[in-house]
Amino acid sequence: MNRHDVYLLQQIRGYPCVTITLPTHRTSPANKQDPIRLRNLVKQAADRLLAEFGKREIDPLLARLERLAESVDYRNVLDGLVLFVNQDFGRALHIPFYVKERVVVDETFFTRDLVFALNRTPRYWTLALSEKPTRLYEGIREDLIEIQEEGFPMTHEGPGGAQSLPGGAGVRKGAYRDEYHRQFFRKIDAALKPFMADDPLPLVVVGVDRFLAFFNEVTNHKKAILTTITGSHDKTPPHELGKLVWPLVKANLDSHRQQVLAELDKAISERKFASAVEEVWRMANHGRGKTLLVEEDFHFPARLDETGQHLIPAEDVTAPDVIDDVVDDVIETVLSKQGEVVFVDNGQLEVHRRIALILRY
Repeated sequence: MNRHDVYLLQQIRGYPCVTITLPTHRTSPANKQDPIRLRNLVKQAADRLLAEFGKREIDPLLARLERLAESVDYRNVLDGLVLFVNQDFGRALHIPFYVKERVVVDETFFTRDLVFALNRTPRYWTLALSEKPTRLYEGIREDLIEIQEEGFPMTHEGPGGAQSLPGGAGVRKGAYRDEYHRQFFRKIDAALKPFMADDPLPLVVVGVDRFLAFFNEVTNHKKAILTTITGSHDKTPPHELGKLVWPLVKANLDSHRQQVLAELDKAISERKFASAVEEVWRMANHGRGKTLLVEEDFHFPARLDETGQHLIPAEDVTAPDVIDDVVDDVIETVLSKQGEVVFVDNGQLEVHRRIALILRY
């Protein structure tokens, strides 16, 4: 699950869109109840739809929902499961974070839990370089989820890979091999581009020295590379690779966090900052946010005043005119305008009332 996935889901409209969310369990015996609970939620969704629509009218959607639920592989679940179904679309997502058990029937799919996780969970890309094949993973803490689209996984099919190198007297096979590898890694870098554009996360690159050198030579994503891991991991299972990658990612993110806090001090001295949620919200919506810093557990439900220019704190997050969490809205706004978001420990931004924004100007 990445921002591109969520963006596509958010574009789908038309009543009824059914969303089912369910916490799942990776180990026995807790996971024995997961299929039963999902069946109960599917029945709950069906009962709601049949109360509004005729059976013949809604039967294709119900059939799609049943097939999707039956296709769930409970041997490979993570911490949550989300099903999205309407008359023309069906998709299940396994997600490595907890979600509440619920059924939502609306004009659009319920993506709030996914957006929350995208904003609040440490995430990164891992690119495992290899001739057969190079794999791309989305990392969420120790969990690596393989991407199987846009050309990934990608195998070196050309000369020096699946094909033999040109032969003959005077042919420098080493030079040919190197050039074909450069071409292969250029293809990988091009395939990586839409993922980095839609979801510009830190990038971890894994591979033997030779492949790391070729990729570093041709990539347009050098600034995104957080760290590298040297070694052949062609046959390393994702859960084992995740255990190797995550400690390095965490250490580098911690170091980056300290750098950003130092940048905030500099921005304060230059008066290029905003503090407190309302001022940060206003500056972010004006496109002035370069880097947003926010304490990990800071949430702020609010409503807009009559002018639409000021936030009024709200206690009842279920009220129709209340923004569930202004902080999430600010995060999305800053990211949509090519800004950066950095989470810090609770208490580190106390003087700024838990949120601060480094301004572009």
